[in-house]
Amino acid sequence: MNGIKVALFGIGNCASALIQGVEYYKNTRAGDESIGLSHPDFAGYHVEDIEFVAAFDVVEGKVGVDLSEAIFADPNNVMRFAKIEKMGVKVSKGPVKDGIDEKLQILTNISKASDDDVVKILKDSGAEIGVCLLPGSAEEATKFYAQACLDAGVAFINGVPIRIASDPEWAKKFEEKGIPLVGDDIQDQLGSTVLHRNILQLLVARGVKVDKSYQLDVGGGAESLDSHYRGRMRKRGVKSGAISQDLPYDAPLVAGSSDFVPFMDNSRDSYFYIHGRQFGGAPIKIDIRMEVTDGPNAGPILMDAIRGTKLALKRGLSGALESISAYGFKMPPSPTTMYRAERWVEEFLLGKRKL
Repeated sequence: MNGIKVALFGIGNCASALIQGVEYYKNTRAGDESIGLSHPDFAGYHVEDIEFVAAFDVVEGKVGVDLSEAIFADPNNVMRFAKIEKMGVKVSKGPVKDGIDEKLQILTNISKASDDDVVKILKDSGAEIGVCLLPGSAEEATKFYAQACLDAGVAFINGVPIRIASDPEWAKKFEEKGIPLVGDDIQDQLGSTVLHRNILQLLVARGVKVDKSYQLDVGGGAESLDSHYRGRMRKRGVKSGAISQDLPYDAPLVAGSSDFVPFMDNSRDSYFYIHGRQFGGAPIKIDIRMEVTDGPNAGPILMDAIRGTKLALKRGLSGALESISAYGFKMPPSPTTMYRAERWVEEFLLGKRKL
């Protein structure tokens, strides 16, 4: 099958983990032992089919250098688990917009290079899919790249908590252009939102009434810094809304970033509390702590989203893809339970569901 030509908007820890993951799993096939890889084959495409053809950032030390070097440049601090050879893709300078505020400038410097022509580079590179991995509060910058993809005829995957796929106006624009759209806000392979949602679903299935629950994150790295200061309430709203989909009734639920700790680097600690009532009204309390490395957690879902979007391109589909979005993102255009989202994506892959 033909390769999948991908452009990246934002070369941070998630982009680094994704690129390393493609190298690490490129020879994996169904039936092989593949720790951490959900689907060696997805939509008929393998990991090695993903090819990075363009990249954009604004940070000094990333702009103008080969993508293989940029993914390890400061302030990136994700673990290294694959050796990346020269990729022959130079990181271009995108517009800063609201991508970096005064807090993020503590960690890095903005490149003094002139802005490149994003639409022209997308067209010249042959990119089919653009993946947005900007800081979570970069609303103007995210919308700029979404529009650039529209202008270049490139599908758009929005990995940040800015409403694009879940915004009817943006979805209509992509539908009218005949381009697929996926998002919003990537849901990690096994992050706090996924674990929280599964615990709630289990409790509901076993007849437990959930009275209240919270989930709070503490982490390091640029994304945690942005989530804590600029995007705290936005992120809280997105995460709280995501977990509420798995309760068939209203209950006080709070989820979001609690604090930024510089020395934690790219790790994240999540704290869960759930209070409910079981048989006879007897109380049940759950108190859990989970520690993960943040960047690699998004890799498998991004790989699936890219390959699923390629299938949509092959089928000539356009507009917001409900199944892929519900499967891999916290703020999809059609929110649903995790179990139902899994069924939707299976039906989409089999051609039984249009979007």
